[in-house]
Amino acid sequence: MQADQVRNIILVGFMASGKSSVGRALSRRIGWPRVDADEEIVSRAGRPIADIFRDSGEDAFRELERAVMRDICLENGRIIAAGGGSFVDEETRRTMLECGTVFYLSTRPETIHRRVTRGNPNAPARPLLAGGDPLERIKELLAQRAPAYSQAHHSIETDQLSPDQVAEAILNICGPGLSKST
Repeated sequence: MQADQVRNIILVGFMASGKSSVGRALSRRIGWPRVDADEEIVSRAGRPIADIFRDSGEDAFRELERAVMRDICLENGRIIAAGGGSFVDEETRRTMLECGTVFYLSTRPETIHRRVTRGNPNAPARPLLAGGDPLERIKELLAQRAPAYSQAHHSIETDQLSPDQVAEAILNICGPGLSKST
């Protein structure tokens, strides 16, 4: 891949896979603006994602997410951190694959669980993990999402890497010439 072919860098993966922190690391390195889809959803809705799920349901949230991703992908030269489940939606996945180079940040369930709970088993559950055993729910959701995640252009295992190391791996894949002046 040549750097001049990279329109956007799009990071997908499960919650707590490092999309936001890797996006910040990439932005620092190449100077492209970072756009966090979840932050944009919260801004547009004027309320937290957990409230959208609780009050309107997952379907309403996914529709808002689709609209946000369509808008975000209109411009080039962005680093986009997508929501954890956004790549599962066929329409949203197609939009991302067409408007940029998609990197799946692959992370083991145990690592996700540790990151989400920050080592505190009594930490408040994220909406999709509420009720039951969060680790089992993570495993179940990862298995359900695996076919979608496998369609990303590239996959990077993040468990043993820092956000800066993941960013470096992405830039190596994108090739030379992707810089602040690109």
